[in-house]
Amino acid sequence: MSLRERFYSILVVSATDNFTSAFSDLLPKTRYYPIHSVTSISAAKRAVTEKTFDFIVINAPLPDDFGTCFAIDICATKQSAVLLLVKNDLHAEIHDKVAEHGVFTLPKPISKPIMLHSLSWMESARERLRQLEKKSLSIEEKMAEIRLVNKAKWILISELQMSEPDAHRYIEKQAMDRCTAKRSIAEEIITIYT
Repeated sequence: MSLRERFYSILVVSATDNFTSAFSDLLPKTRYYPIHSVTSISAAKRAVTEKTFDFIVINAPLPDDFGTCFAIDICATKQSAVLLLVKNDLHAEIHDKVAEHGVFTLPKPISKPIMLHSLSWMESARERLRQLEKKSLSIEEKMAEIRLVNKAKWILISELQMSEPDAHRYIEKQAMDRCTAKRSIAEEIITIYT
């Protein structure tokens, strides 16, 4: 899927309906959908436990918190790009606190072109996160396969008194001879002997 065909889901966290409405109106619906909005950090925390969002836009401050800790937590635990909007006089200070965690910041007020450019930067960040997520999953899958093959080797060692190199060679040879993955052979061995 090309980037032009991709949709990005957005969570808007803002205490003011005016901001939420104006922000939603400037977004092309062919690119950013669905747009979910909440009015507090506690509601945002609930929303991110129920659904994954590509972008989270926080219009600080909020009634129950400023939003910096939430922004940092999201960057640390979720695969979302986060934009924190703060008053111009606080921007430099807040940016220094959150930038190292991957949070984007913009000073308010914001023009439409700057917001749209920011969203395009967030698209790039989200795509990079998506690629890292794929790599992480493939590494986790490979680690799971290694654990499974090792378990099967130990079963062969204990049940058939094979040496570790012989058990390893047996699993590899069975996989090659049957044109299947070592994982399948390991699963078969585990099923037979347990």
